[in-house]
Formats: sequence, structure tokens, C-alpha cells
Amino acid sequence: MRRELVWGLAGAALLTGAAAVVVPAQAGVAAAEGTAAACSLMTEAVTAPGDAMESVVTASTPPSKQLTSTVTGVYQPGQVRLATTVVHEPDIPGIEVSGWVVQGDGLYFSAYVTPYDDSGTSVPVLQRLIRIGGGWANFTALEVSQTLGRSTAYGLRGDGTLFRWTASATSWRSTGSATGLGAVKSMALISKTATYDTFLANLRGGSLYTIRIPTTSPMKPIVKPVRARTWQGFEKLIATKCGQNSTLLLGIDKDTSAGYLYAVGHANGTGTVIKGLGKVNGTFPDPVGFRGAPVPEADPLNGD
Repeated sequence: MRRELVWGLAGAALLTGAAAVVVPAQAGVAAAEGTAAACSLMTEAVTAPGDAMESVVTASTPPSKQLTSTVTGVYQPGQVRLATTVVHEPDIPGIEVSGWVVQGDGLYFSAYVTPYDDSGTSVPVLQRLIRIGGGWANFTALEVSQTLGRSTAYGLRGDGTLFRWTASATSWRSTGSATGLGAVKSMALISKTATYDTFLANLRGGSLYTIRIPTTSPMKPIVKPVRARTWQGFEKLIATKCGQNSTLLLGIDKDTSAGYLYAVGHANGTGTVIKGLGKVNGTFPDPVGFRGAPVPEADPLNGD
């Protein structure tokens, strides 16, 4: 799909809450499954001028952030508001980077190719930005779960309605919706299987939940509490696989541009093991942050 374009809430209602910014407490939490020190997370950002920046966050002691590349002039300044995970795929002229973005009221499929260049800074070799549709001004979160068998998109609207679509580079087809998610601040995809997707979501009141969404219709999310408090400080959660069935989770506090890293065990409700790895040695000042990933067959997410 990417090359073709470039080249031619069941169970509980999540109620709104408010509290001061607090870094999640970690007292008495055991180590999550997997060797967190061996794990890293590719983070992406769109800067205010419209550049695309890629960094690697590593679960070292303390956790560290290293800028790995900057692609200049990918977007118009100040236009991108939301972005999905982007997929990096090696190709003949360079690395193809593709995903979906919201600019103003519009949803777009974005694909560009960067050269194989060791300098760390480049401009796109080829670039496409394809408008899919409008009506996105009131959406607060966006993600696409891509596997070998499907591409399923999710968008959270400001009134707490979560929508689902079958996604392609040129069109999205609606496959359901669910209400009751008005308190969600951020959602990170932690599992994608043939039969369900699972998000880890933090609420404005401080609690942390998993939201499992079966691929069946009608759309009926399964919501489970993980933690009751202290997670309200993060405006963005980004997650990747760590170990066999665990997750490396980055929480970004946009008020301070700080990031905190966690090793999260396989999701098990309030029994889920979460280990705080510390504040990341680096900042996250850019307005839009999201995950970078390899092609779907090399990107298993097994956190639930």
C-alpha cells in the first residue's frame, strides 16, 4: 500500500476528573517482565517549523534520548496536530516513512522518502500528502494498528466517542464507534493481534486503564483499571514491545517537556507490574509526538 501510493466502552464509563500534575509513584513496584535495559523506543516528532525528527529513547540508567535524524520541510509550519505511528520501510531510493496526520480539519495519508544518508539531516527525495476527508477539528487522538492482515484506525473525539475504521492510503471505511471515553488524555497502542487491539490510556483524574477492542462488530471495548491515581501528568503516551510480552512505555509531560520511562508487564488489570525507570535524559519540546516502527511483520505488540 505504501509503495503503491508513493510510486504511482463496554464494562465502565470513564468519568472526567481533574488533579495536579504528578509523576506516577513507583513505590513497591517489582520489575516488569523482560530485560528493560535492552529495550529502546523510536520516537518521532513534528516540530513547529514542520520538520520531522526521529530519536531513540533507550532504557539505560538513567534513560537517555538520542536524536538520530532530521528531515526538513516535510510539512507546512504549525499545520500538523495529530499523527499516527509511522512505518519505516527500506526502499531503492532510501527509507520510506508513511502514516496518517491531521492538519486542521483534514485527515491525510503522509508518505515521504529520505535518502540513505549518514549526515543525520536530509530533505525528502519523494513526498505525497493525500487528503482522505474532513471533520477532524474536534479529535484529540489518532492511531492505526497495522498487521499483516489488516489496518485498523481509531480516532477519539473530544466528546469521548471512539471511532473505528478500516484504513487505506486513500480512504477510511467506518466499522463502529463507542462512547464513554471523555476523560482520556492519551492512548498508546500496546497490543495488536488478529482478533483485538489494546490501548493503555491515562485519564485526566489520574487513573490508568487498558482498553481492549475486539475486531468484531458491533464495536464493544473492554475496559479494565490498571492504576487508580498519579498518571494525569502525561499529555502523551508512546509504547513499544519490550521482552516477550511486555511494554516499554514513555510518558511525556508537555508542560515541562519532560519524559519518563516505564517497564510495563503483560496487562493483568490492577495486577499489572509497572516499574519506573526514571526521567529521560533529554527533552520533548515539540508539539506533536508519536512512535516510529518497522514494517508490520517486524513489529509485534504483545502487551495484553
